[in-house]
Amino acid sequence: MKNTSLSLLMIVISLFIGQRIIADDNQSKSNYLTKESFKNPSMQYKPKPLWFWNDTTVTRTGIEEQMTAFVNRCGYGGFSILPFGKKFKPEYLSEEYFEVYKAAINKAKDLGVYLDIYDEYGFPSGSGGAINGDDTPRFMNKYPDHTIKRLDKLEKEVAGPSPFHLALPDTGIIEGVVAMNIETLERINISPLIKNNLLDWNVPKGNWKVMCFYIVKDGDPNVDYLDAESVKKYISMTQEQYYKRFGEHFGKTVIGTFFDEITMYRAQGRIWTPKYRAQFQNCYDFDPIIYYPALWYDIGKETVAARNYLFGFRTQLFAESYPKESSEWARAHNVKATGHQDNEEIVNPVNTSGDLMKCFKYQEIPGIDKIGGNRPAEKFYKIVSSAAYNWDNHLIMSETYGDMGNISWDEIFSIAMDQYSKGINVLIPHAVWYNDKTRGVFFLPELSHRNPIYRDSLPVFNQYLSRLNLVLQNEDKVIADVGVLYPIAAMQAGNYLDGPLGHYKGGVEIPDMDYLEVSRLLSNEIGLDHIYLHPEVLSERCIIKDKQLIMPYKKESISMKVLIIPSVLVIDIDNLEKIKAFYDLGGTIIFTTQLPERAAQFNKDSRVREIMAEILPNGISSANNKGGKIFFVQQPDKSTLLSALKYSGQTYDVNFPSEQVLHYIHKKGKNDVYFFANPISTAFDGQVVIKGTKKLELWNPHTGEISKAKYKLQDINGEQCTVVDLHVDPIKSIFLKVI
Repeated sequence: MKNTSLSLLMIVISLFIGQRIIADDNQSKSNYLTKESFKNPSMQYKPKPLWFWNDTTVTRTGIEEQMTAFVNRCGYGGFSILPFGKKFKPEYLSEEYFEVYKAAINKAKDLGVYLDIYDEYGFPSGSGGAINGDDTPRFMNKYPDHTIKRLDKLEKEVAGPSPFHLALPDTGIIEGVVAMNIETLERINISPLIKNNLLDWNVPKGNWKVMCFYIVKDGDPNVDYLDAESVKKYISMTQEQYYKRFGEHFGKTVIGTFFDEITMYRAQGRIWTPKYRAQFQNCYDFDPIIYYPALWYDIGKETVAARNYLFGFRTQLFAESYPKESSEWARAHNVKATGHQDNEEIVNPVNTSGDLMKCFKYQEIPGIDKIGGNRPAEKFYKIVSSAAYNWDNHLIMSETYGDMGNISWDEIFSIAMDQYSKGINVLIPHAVWYNDKTRGVFFLPELSHRNPIYRDSLPVFNQYLSRLNLVLQNEDKVIADVGVLYPIAAMQAGNYLDGPLGHYKGGVEIPDMDYLEVSRLLSNEIGLDHIYLHPEVLSERCIIKDKQLIMPYKKESISMKVLIIPSVLVIDIDNLEKIKAFYDLGGTIIFTTQLPERAAQFNKDSRVREIMAEILPNGISSANNKGGKIFFVQQPDKSTLLSALKYSGQTYDVNFPSEQVLHYIHKKGKNDVYFFANPISTAFDGQVVIKGTKKLELWNPHTGEISKAKYKLQDINGEQCTVVDLHVDPIKSIFLKVI
């Protein structure tokens, strides 16, 4: 009876505590943006830099002293600890290592700051120290059969009729053997003729290329990025070891995990996995081996569809492995996972990240790396933030400033405000360093009080980031009137293995790809926010209502008035059917550079031509009695694209009447907030036209000050609008908050 009473009492107490926590959480969410919280954001919104434990012995005393200084003198709110370099001690994943890590967790708790678990020693993630660590391939040593594999090809040319004998490679796994007629491109799967690793085939008349496809261990020490079971083993060796020792701190002091620079350009760009063929067949109900020649060669009219299936499925396996497994493990352990690909700055990503949107389909916090070395990550911010919106996520990370040298404060602020205006809302500064003396900082800049260039202004900058995080790290929907189709089908269709650019640069340049230029024009020159739509999301999730294309997002939806189809020779047929339906029901479509001619599916090219003839019979423009409009902008620049946008007759959410524009993002939900950024060296002094009747205040993220906005209401094209007089100094930004 005593035990029963005690149990009931505990249940009542638990329910009360749970209700109190929920109430407190709801209260904090409803009141998180106040004038006081904006002036002094809480610790959870302060940036957490990468903290390199580099090339020296890390001690408890050193950890505690540095953390205290980084927090109190720089204004940081936590860290992602990155073990790095051959001289790092204690040994990675040893008990001594976890003892010093425990000191970091305890000190973070004392300081009221937060930690993310970086899942590697060095980088990229997946080897346990083999690269940029101590050269020890811990994962390969423990799980030798679960490292990266490569697809190889042995080929012979033979003329028939004649007998043909071929000894197949005796290492690796034979995927299959396909013969292709060099003249007619007829293909025959001759894999069933293999016996005891020998192939005997009676060659028909003609000249044939016999191709044996086989999988070998590449020698790369990283985990097989295409195999979820292998990734689970890596997680058990790394993240799980932290949880085993520090689980009580997860969700409290430890709030996230971070993976770094996973990619498919490894294995000479031919990364593959032994389960590929069987998993493909299970997914699509046909054997892909007959299409393997398309990975290297033109196989005729089936080439573009074959490549879309083959490369698309490889990306699917990639997305379902490291990003998905990391996120699912994190959620199960009460933390959030982030991380990014390597070489995100490749226009054709098929041989690097596979598909720079879909690789984040299952990742809770998609990420990107803004790094030195003439790598223009800024062109791709919108792709990564759009990936988050496409799959119902709201946090977007950027590891920022690595290897950029001791850049100026103007450049630091300019990069940050450009990122936040394009959807990024978790900026991880790169970096602070444990050892800045013996070896020196390996990748400048060192963003701490020890660097005299940045010492005095770091607290100001980190307070600025804290205010941006406070206002923009939420589930409020993004308001964007324009959708841009992500042209992955065209890029997969034109891609092949062992391309002339080399695997590190993506291998193959696809002609006429203008999707990045269209995005740049919209953001930087026209001043019109937009969202990339992944073909899968356009087909499966988007609906058409009231002449708008609606993408469901959390509690509300993102509504687009205009859909831009950038240069696409090849298009998903379901996408084109949805585009036609949008036009038929009054939507506005803008095609650029290259009109679609072929389908990403087998035997659908004629349907592509049929639809295009229906909706754009003269190849230039068309309109229907529902109000639908289509324009073909053959050479998109500011003038031609802006003309098409204006002629559509739409009133956009934000408009800049003069030549000057600002970068911006508009989020609406619990709050209604516009973030305007001027990341250039010329002041903005002009008007901003905002659709609707608004009462506005100016919230200055640089100072925390709040003041009245100067505006008037005006009827424009039959729509009530709010016209704001706005001055934004060079390399400055401002919030307009609706009150």
